[in-house]
Amino acid sequence: MRAYQHMVFSTASRLAGDDRQAEDIAQEVFLRAYEHFDQLQTSPTAGGWLKTVTTNLTLNYLTRHRKRWRLFSELRPSLEENSSPPELIVPQPDTLLADLSAEQRRDLIDATLRKLPEHQRLALVLYHFEELSYEEIAAKLRASLPKIKTDIRRARAALLPLLQAGGIAADNLEN
Repeated sequence: MRAYQHMVFSTASRLAGDDRQAEDIAQEVFLRAYEHFDQLQTSPTAGGWLKTVTTNLTLNYLTRHRKRWRLFSELRPSLEENSSPPELIVPQPDTLLADLSAEQRRDLIDATLRKLPEHQRLALVLYHFEELSYEEIAAKLRASLPKIKTDIRRARAALLPLLQAGGIAADNLEN
């Protein structure tokens, strides 16, 4: 199970957007893994099981705490309050962060994802990191398909200036 600690924590952290919450969720995941240890010990799909449990527990946690978060998210201005966001050309992922080490990239992406509104972060993480389809994301988040597509598009558009503010020069983004 030690081999999966980082994967479980990073999955929970990206979805939840908070390391303290991710620690609690990871602890719960490993408690559940302990309950199923006999089956998981020899299973070649233990990593997939852990990732699925992590994703589901994180989404359940966020759903339970959504009302509390909604109050705070309504207080800060979002892209939806503006007219439509400017259309941005999103660079290819392999050139966007090419000058950074893997650890620097991970830290920058995690920090940048935390700045996104919850609904955009969740949809984007489920699509890009968990590799779920739009339809699967809509079902998991109990949202309409057009809303999921819009959230992902807006999250991508919001990431570019946030990554630039994180120290990536604009000329590196145009390659």
